[in-house]
Amino acid sequence: MTINADFENPNKSFDTYLQNTPTADGRYGKYGGAYLPPELVPAFEEITEAYNTICNSAQFINELRRIRREFQGRPTPVYHCERLSRKIGGAQIYLKREDLNHTGAHKLNHCMGEGLLAKFMGKKKIIAETGAGQHGVALATAAAYFGLECDVYMGEVDIKKQAPNVTRMKMLGANVISVSHGLKTLKEAVDAAFEGYMKEYKDAIYCIGSTVGPPPFPMMVRDFQSVVGYEAREQFKEMTGFLPNAVAACVGGGSNSMGMFTAFLADPVKLYGVEPMGRGTALGDHAATITFGSEGIMHGFDSIMLKDEKGEPAPVYSVASGLDYPSVGPEHAYLHDLGRVDYVSVLDDEAIEAFFLLCRNEGIIPAIESSHALAYAIKYAREHKSGTILVNLSGRGDKDIDYIYEHYGYGERFNLD
Repeated sequence: MTINADFENPNKSFDTYLQNTPTADGRYGKYGGAYLPPELVPAFEEITEAYNTICNSAQFINELRRIRREFQGRPTPVYHCERLSRKIGGAQIYLKREDLNHTGAHKLNHCMGEGLLAKFMGKKKIIAETGAGQHGVALATAAAYFGLECDVYMGEVDIKKQAPNVTRMKMLGANVISVSHGLKTLKEAVDAAFEGYMKEYKDAIYCIGSTVGPPPFPMMVRDFQSVVGYEAREQFKEMTGFLPNAVAACVGGGSNSMGMFTAFLADPVKLYGVEPMGRGTALGDHAATITFGSEGIMHGFDSIMLKDEKGEPAPVYSVASGLDYPSVGPEHAYLHDLGRVDYVSVLDDEAIEAFFLLCRNEGIIPAIESSHALAYAIKYAREHKSGTILVNLSGRGDKDIDYIYEHYGYGERFNLD
């Protein structure tokens, strides 16, 4: 049966959730908090104070709204995948088209906010890490828009996988710094970005690319990204007259998913966070943090983390460069403990099959990250004879097509008929 917004709501306990979460010290239940070198404590306190000031400023809010409307092209639409839904059968699949946001992904939503914050604080440079390159491209775009210098740290492996985005960053004027230690992917890029920030924190701001890190970043990125969910909720209800039965989004660090989920927390809607199961369940073959992890501290915050035999961050893998992170945002860990969000997983091959299915049936080339959420939506549609599922299509797949073709051709190994 379709869930209507007027039906009795089992999630009324979340009506005041956003007013109370996080706590003043940046905690989401037992998760979150700040675990920083002493020299960085004042820097993050400065960022927190500045954000707490501007987030209540009508001038800042109005300027950010103008940027979203005139520069980013918001709002992005909700789209009904009519042909794909008919092919799959069962529940109808809808997409929130963040691939149509300027730069091709949801990342610009928080990067423009962080750039505006940097200008407010009088900083000259913004520093970031990137995995799939979308955060790096978005931050380089923000830096060009606001007239700031930009350093982007990126793992050597991801630089090779995401060559188009590296080119975009450099064209926008960013300094792309290759990280060649460890697994040479996202976790190492974050390590290197923190080290770089420690040397320049007086003149720079570290713009974290997800709902991870010390306060205020998990909250701040969630707030900036919540525009996705609020738009989608209003658009879906206007299109159909009711709320979706389910909402799905991929989860790496957690920015696109928290942005999507925030607007639906108090609604009678199932929420699914989709993690990357990679090649399988063996440690090092996936990045399904909530599925297999335990509480741990890394990159200045406490959350659920994948650990090796020594209790250190474990090696992780995903076909999606933006999802191969051994921890997850503290709010996701908290929502898992509360039972409000169901965290599920899909394999590489399931995500790639979903990639091709969307290409062939709807004329949309999705990012591999977003294809994980789409793959779960396809599973959901097959298991439910009726109803609706709304997917956050967090990015477009231009950055992925060379890699996809090299490893999967034109999808010949999949049953796309």
